[in-house]
Amino acid sequence: MRLRLKKKIHKISIVALTAGIAVFALAYFFFFSYFEPFVYDQADSVLAKVGNLTTKTASSSELFVPTIVATHKKTPEAVKAIYMSSWVAATKNIRERLIDSLAETEINSVVIDVKDYSGAVSMDIETKIAGKLDGRVKDLLEFVDYLHQKNFYVIGRISVFQDNLLSRTRSDLALKRLDNGALWTDRKGIAWLDVSAPEVWDYTIAVAKEAHKLGFDELNFDYIRFPSDGNTTNISYPYSRLGVETQAEALRKFFVYLDAKLKDLDAPISADVFGMVTTNTDDLGIGQVLENTIPYFDYVAPMVYPSHYPTGFLNYKNPASVPYEIVKHSMSVAVARALAQGYSPLKLRPWLQDFDLGANYTAEMIRAQKKAVYDAELTSWMMWDPSNKYTVEAYR
Repeated sequence: MRLRLKKKIHKISIVALTAGIAVFALAYFFFFSYFEPFVYDQADSVLAKVGNLTTKTASSSELFVPTIVATHKKTPEAVKAIYMSSWVAATKNIRERLIDSLAETEINSVVIDVKDYSGAVSMDIETKIAGKLDGRVKDLLEFVDYLHQKNFYVIGRISVFQDNLLSRTRSDLALKRLDNGALWTDRKGIAWLDVSAPEVWDYTIAVAKEAHKLGFDELNFDYIRFPSDGNTTNISYPYSRLGVETQAEALRKFFVYLDAKLKDLDAPISADVFGMVTTNTDDLGIGQVLENTIPYFDYVAPMVYPSHYPTGFLNYKNPASVPYEIVKHSMSVAVARALAQGYSPLKLRPWLQDFDLGANYTAEMIRAQKKAVYDAELTSWMMWDPSNKYTVEAYR
């Protein structure tokens, strides 16, 4: 009796076990036949949104892990760019609204602050001179990749010697007051680094190389000069030997070093200079001379904003009101000087004005500046508006 009962229980256990396995198998098949396409559809959707991605080989139980690989675009034959501040680049809805507004325009390039006038950087970086710096744009790699997907050439703008942040962190590298040894500041209260400080040169190169790693196609250097605003007669230089060498020569040495150290990147480098560098043969008291700049950069960008020319320039009472005449004259003189040195004038790519100063800048006035560039037999330009609110109809 007890034996028959044991056999009966054994049979029931086998049946139950078999049924359980069958139910589990059906459940397994149902789950993966129903949910697996959904899971991988979601993964594919993420991959599609992120864009230029690579994936690792995964087992059926793993999701693909997206990894963005920085790429670089070739310089367009004619660069037509707008400037974007790091604050706008850090704010996703604002930056995308700006980029969307450029659809169906001639704009094919974007200049983004990598290091702005204050010294703040846009990406996380650790350097010997400044230590660890937290970037303002938390998804800079993704954003540059997004711009590439939109077919934009991306230029990283680096403010060099005007650097309030580093000057106050490493005051030994900064300009001092001649009268009391305190930190020298310009009229805006911004401190400056010494043009001849080797550590500043290496810091600049480190920032540039990090930007290139993130996909920036070109590296643009601004504030590559001695200060112009404030009491410049009350400056003590810890490194520059002014009296033994000129400001122009001190700056030229930096250009030589920068060019040599960045050649291995195989990326174009460009220099921003004052607009009147095109027409003046002296260094304007800031060290900038056109002939000292052209040999060491792929592109030179004179800031020929008509509003920045003094009253009486070319006998115009208000140069801002005659944008074509100011830009045409300035760039034509620069073209002649480039040719005289044996360089292609296409190395010249001016900054133009899309902001109200000296006059209300309309679409017509913006188009007049572009026409002046073309009439000077140049092809490229970059538009500046510090507020990033561009007159879009001027570029359609």
